Amino acid sequence: MDIEELAEVCKALGHPARIRILRHLLMENRCLCGGIVEVMPLAQSTVSQHLKVLKEAGLVRGEIEGPKTCYCADHEAIDRLFAGVRELLTIDQSENDT
Repeated sequence: MDIEELAEVCKALGHPARIRILRHLLMENRCLCGGIVEVMPLAQSTVSQHLKVLKEAGLVRGEIEGPKTCYCADHEAIDRLFAGVRELLTIDQSENDT
């Protein structure tokens, strides 16, 4: 994950509600928007907007099932996020020796 992509993903996680939604999706594996609304103190339209941001950042996928959309966390994207953060926080001593 390059720095620009990492920054965009981190920006998408910059709201507590989005982190809660992502955690919920990770625990439930997949969920309809209405199921998320039931466990969040937010209006359906607000949850939908947060899901849109997470989806645009690539952290969440949505599959249309009839008139509704079923959302799930994209585990590959989350793995890339962890790898990007790990790389960001890893200090290469050879860079400091110059």
